[in-house]
Amino acid sequence: MRIVLIGLLVGMAAGLVGALCGVGGGILMVPAFVLVLGMGQKHAVATSLAIVVVTALAGTANHVLRDKSELIDWKLVAFTAVGAAVAAWYGTELMRNLSNQQLSRIFGVLLILVGVRMLMLKAA
Repeated sequence: MRIVLIGLLVGMAAGLVGALCGVGGGILMVPAFVLVLGMGQKHAVATSLAIVVVTALAGTANHVLRDKSELIDWKLVAFTAVGAAVAAWYGTELMRNLSNQQLSRIFGVLLILVGVRMLMLKAA
């Protein structure tokens, strides 16, 4: 029951943040899975990637069904998706070769760098 409740709560938060900020939700899911559910970093990352597929499809479907697909640059989607898919394929190979501790540190540094950069950006 605990995993169901935590899964639903984390999923709702990740879906909301993903839809509002354009992130996959992994920035919330991975730490929650590691810290609250006690998953290893690799397990949390792999699980988060599988969930992101569903959240991305749901968010995109909502844009399309509500006639707001003009907000999506489909040409950019096509090219970026190819690059992202190739990089993700090889990235998962790299991830499996890193220790949970190395992966946690990389993830933490990335969150800090992105957060600092976003705080320093001027509003457009």
